[in-house]
Amino acid sequence: MYVNVAILKETQPHERRVALVPSVTAKLIKLGAKLHMQSGAGLAIHLTDAAFKDVTFVENRKALVGDADLVLAVQPPALDVIDAMKEGAILISFVYANKEPVLVQRLLDRKITCFAMERIPRITRAQSMDALSSQSALSGYYAVQLGATHLARILPKITTAAGAIGPAKVLVMGLGVAGLEAIATAQRLGAVVEGYDVRPETEEQALSLGATFVQTGVDARGKGGYARELTAEEKTKVAAVLTQHIQQADLIITTAAIPGRPSPKLISKAQVAGMKAGAVIVDLSAEGGGNCEDTEPGETVRIGQVTIVAPLNVPSLLGEDASTLYAKNQFNLIALMMKDNIITIDWNDEILAKTALTHAGKLQADEAKPSAKAA
Repeated sequence: MYVNVAILKETQPHERRVALVPSVTAKLIKLGAKLHMQSGAGLAIHLTDAAFKDVTFVENRKALVGDADLVLAVQPPALDVIDAMKEGAILISFVYANKEPVLVQRLLDRKITCFAMERIPRITRAQSMDALSSQSALSGYYAVQLGATHLARILPKITTAAGAIGPAKVLVMGLGVAGLEAIATAQRLGAVVEGYDVRPETEEQALSLGATFVQTGVDARGKGGYARELTAEEKTKVAAVLTQHIQQADLIITTAAIPGRPSPKLISKAQVAGMKAGAVIVDLSAEGGGNCEDTEPGETVRIGQVTIVAPLNVPSLLGEDASTLYAKNQFNLIALMMKDNIITIDWNDEILAKTALTHAGKLQADEAKPSAKAA
């Protein structure tokens, strides 16, 4: 016996990642997987089919998933793929149910068990499976590099025969995984770094990475490790403190995002208007509309003398490493349910229970229910 595992080629625009890399294939096979992969799935990150050992390649994606017990992907598959899956099969990918009501309904209709990677609970035992964190770390690193290429100055202090220049001032707003990695990267590159978050417990983390922490006197700790929405009064109080720091910065990186919901606005049009000439904002929350009121998701724009860069799907821009981390995240999740050539789902396991989106035609996620009904 074995578990028939199918790995899809990503079809969404600008998606370079793939759900399986060569270093993970042997581990899956050891668990009892027989691997089938869509031809050319790894080409976007320069992985040819020949790079994968003990993997059978299939050109037609419907044929690929037709006999699969388990289907792996990065982005949610197209509806025709879901329709081609056999009843009771398992899908593991990012889904973001609030944005995909039609897909969720199709999963229910087909009685597909879906584990949504964005739903991995943020508990210690699940850290090795936390794809949001692994991908966010890459985004935080890349944001600093991206910002540096748009600045007309350098990040570190350099002393030359003609005199000293630098360092640049960097402000990181939102100190989750991406923000902390941005701080660490900017610090390594020699910038003077400040960090800000509405959750005061992040101060210690910012200080440990060499940044100073912007104190506003507002505590906005929310559920699940995310910040809650600020009240109007709190926003006014925070803005008064932040304006000074925003307008002194050469590079600002914003990272505040809540999966499946609009990104909170951290920088107003008025604050942008008062920023120094040549300053750059890199908005990592463009997927949710952006943290800056002037952000145009997916675009790089000039607002007066300020450049605002708002890339989409940043982890995909580092597709090779992003795929490696994501494949390992998925493997660690699969290892909870697959052993000795069979899949057994323990619904008493907190990780599996909370990651599950659909099972046996029923929704497992309360927050997805309104969207599914609307479909």
